[in-house]
Amino acid sequence: MALEAGLRAETLITVDRADTAEQVGSGDVPVLATPRLLALAEQATLKAIEGRLGDGRTSVGTRLELEHRTASPVGAEVTVGAELVEVDGRRLVFAVAATDRAGALVGSGRIERLVVDRATFLSGAAARAAG
Repeated sequence: MALEAGLRAETLITVDRADTAEQVGSGDVPVLATPRLLALAEQATLKAIEGRLGDGRTSVGTRLELEHRTASPVGAEVTVGAELVEVDGRRLVFAVAATDRAGALVGSGRIERLVVDRATFLSGAAARAAG
């Protein structure tokens, strides 16, 4: 299966107390935490390319840009979408955007991922940890 610009996916959540800045440790307010929003955006990028990398391959995040624009309280529904906008060899660039149920922009940005051989990547990480 080929990787090509235009691949898309979405992740939908209802903000729970565990998703809040005060629970994640990134603030002291009960609204969707920026690190949690980023994790949801990364999940959407993975869904967009699911089943398209080939045996033994995975992708790892290498660059993240996220502007968190609107607070989302507990109970808010947030949809996070990702679209693959550029394929440059092993480098994948995604545009990400999150909106709430009313259509307000919660956040937006770019995520870059690199396609790697899973075994080689993990053996290199283990060697660095040991050494």
